[in-house]
Amino acid sequence: MYRCLSIVLMISVSLISDVFAQDENRVLPVMDYSQPAKYEIADVTVSGINYLDPIVVLNIANLQPGRIITVPGEDITKALEKLWGQGLFSDVKITATKIEGNKIYLDVYLQEPPRLARLTINGLKKGETTEINDKLKLRSGSLITENVLNTSEEIISKHFIAKGFFSATVELLVEDEPSIPNRVNLTINVDKSDRVKVADIIFDGNTNYSDRRLQRTLKKTKKKNWNFFRSSKFIEAEFKNDKENLITNYNENGFRDAKILADSIYLISEDRVNVYIQLREGPKYYFRNITWRGNSKYPDELLNAVLDIKKGDVFDQTKLDKRLTQDEDAVSSLYLDDGYLFFSVSPVEMMVDSDSIDLEMRIMEGPQATINRVIITGNTKTNEHVIRRELRTRPGELFNKTNIIRSSRELAVMGHFDPEKLGVNPIPNPADGTVDIEFVVEEKANDQLEISGGWGAGMLIGTLGVRFSNFSTRNFFKKDAWRPLPSGDGQTLSIRAQSNGSFYQGYNMTFVEPWLGGHKPTSLSLSAFHTIQTDRFSRTQKEWASIKISGASVGIGKRLKWPDDFFTLYNEVSFQNYNLNDWGGGFFLFSNGNSNNFSFKTTLARNSLDQTIYPRRGSQFSLTLQLTPPFSLFSDKDYTNLPSVEKYKWIEYHKWTFKSQTHTNLVDKLVLTTGVQFGFLAYYNKDYGFSPFEGFDLGGDGMSGYNLYGRETISLRGYENGSVTPIRQGSKAGNIYNKLTLELRYPLSLNPSATIYGLIFLEGGNAWADFKEFNPFEFKRSAGVGLRAFLPMFGLLGVDWGYGFDNIPGRPGANKGQFHFVLGQQF
Repeated sequence: MYRCLSIVLMISVSLISDVFAQDENRVLPVMDYSQPAKYEIADVTVSGINYLDPIVVLNIANLQPGRIITVPGEDITKALEKLWGQGLFSDVKITATKIEGNKIYLDVYLQEPPRLARLTINGLKKGETTEINDKLKLRSGSLITENVLNTSEEIISKHFIAKGFFSATVELLVEDEPSIPNRVNLTINVDKSDRVKVADIIFDGNTNYSDRRLQRTLKKTKKKNWNFFRSSKFIEAEFKNDKENLITNYNENGFRDAKILADSIYLISEDRVNVYIQLREGPKYYFRNITWRGNSKYPDELLNAVLDIKKGDVFDQTKLDKRLTQDEDAVSSLYLDDGYLFFSVSPVEMMVDSDSIDLEMRIMEGPQATINRVIITGNTKTNEHVIRRELRTRPGELFNKTNIIRSSRELAVMGHFDPEKLGVNPIPNPADGTVDIEFVVEEKANDQLEISGGWGAGMLIGTLGVRFSNFSTRNFFKKDAWRPLPSGDGQTLSIRAQSNGSFYQGYNMTFVEPWLGGHKPTSLSLSAFHTIQTDRFSRTQKEWASIKISGASVGIGKRLKWPDDFFTLYNEVSFQNYNLNDWGGGFFLFSNGNSNNFSFKTTLARNSLDQTIYPRRGSQFSLTLQLTPPFSLFSDKDYTNLPSVEKYKWIEYHKWTFKSQTHTNLVDKLVLTTGVQFGFLAYYNKDYGFSPFEGFDLGGDGMSGYNLYGRETISLRGYENGSVTPIRQGSKAGNIYNKLTLELRYPLSLNPSATIYGLIFLEGGNAWADFKEFNPFEFKRSAGVGLRAFLPMFGLLGVDWGYGFDNIPGRPGANKGQFHFVLGQQF
């Protein structure tokens, strides 16, 4: 009100002074301010500005020539308010320069505030300076008004108070820029001081719970004590969340009326604050009678069983909400899995009697919705039919929430898309009772190129390999499909070569078609390999020794529907030929000869992981039996005295392995991974004994540095490679092993171009030569830390440091702290 009066007064004084400043010889009408007069604007001039277009100013003020205005009156007042309201001027005046009859000549005087030439922020780190710049949004040329300065100071102060710097001071200095007219330099000096910490948390009004218990519900706001690993810094945003946690904790324990009446934070020293919270707990409530209304699809008894809340249970609003709509097996899931997309349920309190609450669950079932269209967007590389065959939703089927969730999971584990960016958008069409389902994907690079050098078995190994995870043989002969390779059909082609010159060479190739024929999820796997290892001597020398292993395999995998459709069955036939020439060193049971391994392998597996690179929930296990024909049982030869060349010409065995891994999301992105492994290599004929090949080599990083077929390498971090495998008769004899693993994992980055997570592990395992020696509780224990990085081009890379707690007989120092390098996903 006072501002309006001052504006009117200013206009009046300006107009009076201007009237009497006219030529003395001219007769001017006497203005009676008690009776405002109407004037036609003859002309308007704009003065004082350098950058704005005068026409724009007149349009803002609505003072165009020809307009009739009342002086004095609201017309001039409103024009001034509009100009002030732009926030662009430090002074605004409207004066009458001349009056001729009923015509008036006006001048609009505008004073522009200075503009920013350069902004300097002192006292902050580079990252903090960037944050403040982003918040202030002051750029070269920005207007510097008193309001801008006050707002900037307030923004900076609030920013640091929210981060716990209660004593932060902000000083703004404005200096003229001599080289540019009407430009200023702004310097902001910030002194954050120390972050304040919580000295004490004081509760008032709590009678049911002690201060100590309530303090535990505050997850981030902690008072200073002896625990150096627990932060006691006060952060305003975290305190706000903690207050919500406090009330949620009360609500979950029956105190549904609990409220925070007041709270305050006050400094008791330069770096300490006290937190005060005043509570009203209210009475503790219990569930009493729960009735259902509007349900025609399912009876009350079934809905009560799914709800799983009984009369006399402590009233818990969080549990009620979860059991109605949020949990995977909630009441809403019953309906949403049977097409009732428009289903809703509202709990209504019918009676609150003393400490008991009666609820009526009001259900609106609505019509069943049929899927009209299934839309896929975002796939730029993967062919649409490859995506559609993984979906559990089809046009014409009833809407099913579980099938949609499962479809998202299948897309996540394909490996072609960023699991963090997968989206599902149901688009209801209530008019015709249908729904469109849109699956949104974002492609990620998953082909891998491996060019590396590594150290293993006392030598440097060079590796060159490529893995195409979304290959397309169908388009192999299409010229325009090579961009740079034919892709999009979800096939895998892997080619890899390793060499150390004349000492070691290895080559392998693998091809996998996940949908053989394109109509059923039946996979076809083909592989072939060849390796040769020597003792570094020349082939022409007498001491030359070598081992050559060649082989191939073909496998068929199939998804099962029972016990559930997470199960798969994989069958494989393989053949390997081992050619040993004076090859000793304790690797196998014989050193000369030619041996063949013709085997059949079957694997029953289940995989319910939510994604492949950083799974947060789900499990996977596999039970594998690999066996050869029992050649010795069909022969009358005496295998106890048979020479090795003849005895092992066709090796025989049956090999059992079990592996299991479970992932549990503890809190936020923290994941607990537990693993169990067991393996047993057995024989058919006691006289034949154990096979010289296919045993287990336990210890280290699980990699030999190069591919050497004929032995399964098992990691046990904290120990040297292969050091836990027992030695019998001068050769390794790991015919039985077991292993337990606990890992805590937390991601540092879930970006698909560089997924990085750290881990802490506890591990235990052991290997034995014979079942008679087997003791499942006799572990070689270890613990350590590790880091994993998934780079699309190179796959999963990692490094672990582990310390073994148990000595290895005959291997002093094999357990005293080991670095291990990891390549590829391990299970």
